[in-house]
Amino acid sequence: MTVFRAQEHLDHWLVRNAQVLKRALAIVFGIFWGIDGALKFQPGLVALFPGMVTDAGQGQPAWLAPWFSFWAGQAQSHAALLVYLTGALELALAFALIAGFLRKVAYGCGFVLSLFIWAVPEGFGGPYGPGATDIGTGIVYAIFFLALMLINATYGPSRYTLDHLLEDRWPAWARLAEIRPRGVRPPEDPNVR
Repeated sequence: MTVFRAQEHLDHWLVRNAQVLKRALAIVFGIFWGIDGALKFQPGLVALFPGMVTDAGQGQPAWLAPWFSFWAGQAQSHAALLVYLTGALELALAFALIAGFLRKVAYGCGFVLSLFIWAVPEGFGGPYGPGATDIGTGIVYAIFFLALMLINATYGPSRYTLDHLLEDRWPAWARLAEIRPRGVRPPEDPNVR
C-alpha cells in the first residue's frame, strides 16, 4: 500500500512541477547544443572535417555512395563554411533552447539540423554490422526535438521563457513561438473519461 502512495505522491509532484521540468529539459538540452557548437570552433577541425565525412561513407551500402560522394566533395571544397555554419547554427539553437526563444521554429530547425548531422558526418550511425555499437547521436537529438514539440503541444506555453515575455507585449509572437498558444486547449479524447 505504501508503494502506491509513494507513486501517487511522485505523480502529483511531476504534474505540479511540469512547467519547471519542461523548461529544465530544454535548458539542459540547450547546454549540450552549446557545447557542440563551441567545439566546432576548435583549431584544426576544419582540416579534419573532410576526412570525417569521407570516413562516414566507408563501409556504407553501395546505394548510399552517391550521397557520401557528394558530401565528401562539398567537405573538400567548403570545409570552413560547413564547419563554422554548423557551429553557428548549433550556438543559435543553444540560445533558443536556453532562453526559450522562437521555440516552435527552433524545435523544427533543430530536428532538421539533427537529421543532417546524423546523415552526413555521422553516416547514419553506420555501417551496421559486426561490432556496431550505436546508431549515432543525431537521430536521438532529432527524436528529442520531436518530444519537446509534443511536450509544448501537450502542456502549452511556458511562462519561464523569453517567448512568454515577448507574447505579453506582442501577442502575434505566439505564432512563431508556440505549438499551442495560450488559451487554446487540446481537443478532448472521446475515449477518455
